[in-house]
Amino acid sequence: MATTAQPVPTRVSPAVVTLVLLIALNLLNFIDRYILPGELSLIQGEFHVTREQMGALTTAMFFVYMLAAPLTGWLGDRFRRKPLIIAGAVLWSLATLTTAWVHDYWTLYIRHAIVGIGEASFTIFAPAVIADFYPERDRNRILSIFYVTIPVGAALGYLAGGQMGTAWGWRQPFFICAIPGLLVAVLYGIFGSEPERGAQDHIRATADRATVVGLFRNPAFLCGTFGLAMLTFAMGGISNWIPEFLHNPVGMSVARASQLAGAATVIDGILGTAIGGWIAQRWLRTNHRALYLLSFWSVALTLPFGVLLFFAPTRYAVPALLGAEFFLFLNTGPLNTAIVNSVSAPVRATAVSVNLFCIHFFGDTFSPQIIGKIADRTDLRIGLGATLISLVASCIILIIGSRFAPALTEKP
Repeated sequence: MATTAQPVPTRVSPAVVTLVLLIALNLLNFIDRYILPGELSLIQGEFHVTREQMGALTTAMFFVYMLAAPLTGWLGDRFRRKPLIIAGAVLWSLATLTTAWVHDYWTLYIRHAIVGIGEASFTIFAPAVIADFYPERDRNRILSIFYVTIPVGAALGYLAGGQMGTAWGWRQPFFICAIPGLLVAVLYGIFGSEPERGAQDHIRATADRATVVGLFRNPAFLCGTFGLAMLTFAMGGISNWIPEFLHNPVGMSVARASQLAGAATVIDGILGTAIGGWIAQRWLRTNHRALYLLSFWSVALTLPFGVLLFFAPTRYAVPALLGAEFFLFLNTGPLNTAIVNSVSAPVRATAVSVNLFCIHFFGDTFSPQIIGKIADRTDLRIGLGATLISLVASCIILIIGSRFAPALTEKP
């Protein structure tokens, strides 16, 4: 009697498994990062500190983050990245757990700074690992999927901070990331893969693309980095203060403000990141400069909505916020892909670490505190209005950078 052949089980691609685990880790990272902005008023009320001091909490985290980044990048180009990712995730998760013992401003300040050390690992290694699984033409599509974690994580962080913080106290929301972070670290240790470095690179590894010194002579990398830095100054400042802006001066409750900020971020973030990645992917078929040009138009179209949001009557705040965030998120995948594609595998982790150092040093490390300081002396509208200047600078840098975008058809 004939037997029916049984189908052979299809093995899930190591690239897909690794991508899913890195997405989960990055999602938890951004939830944790945006819990604080969702409950600024609650923490400020307990500790009786100024807006400048509340902005300094974010400064502390990113200051430590950017100081750790160069060493982390150096390690990532010389050693296996998998154990480094696991170690960073465990450190970050344990630091998050310590929130239970925070009962004064300076303890919270130290806790927030330690979190930055953990973040300076998987956020650097993830793009480099993903790039080694996929060729240049596909990286925009894959990294756009990966970076959807930014708006989704930010939205969930806002909601957790505002809703859970109002109901059970501001410390409780931080616990929703700590244990899952440890679990994902374990799963990554078991199922995550370490791809061969540079296996999917097709652009020739010239001196300015494949050496550390060359990074500082690489105009495509430098323009992408500093264009993103100016954009990050605005995005970091706005994301930190927008729930407080909706609370005062717009006039919403803390819970309602965080709810709206979260909803706007997740809707605009998913739509903007997906549409921006799709447009750039199609545009790349005919123009190798598409990643930079799409990023330029993303920032340029944000500007009028920013003016409307910060300086028009409060009845325009919600539609202006929706418009501004949508256009800001259009460039998330394309611009990060442009930076990854501007360098070769031997220095990719180092390049990402230099990029992160620059975007945080010139971007969101100090922007929340600067905005808070301006707001203490004037008002929050004027403070947030400072971000429009950095958006103009980003536009100028990105349009210059488009001239140096590498051709994706070149073979080694």
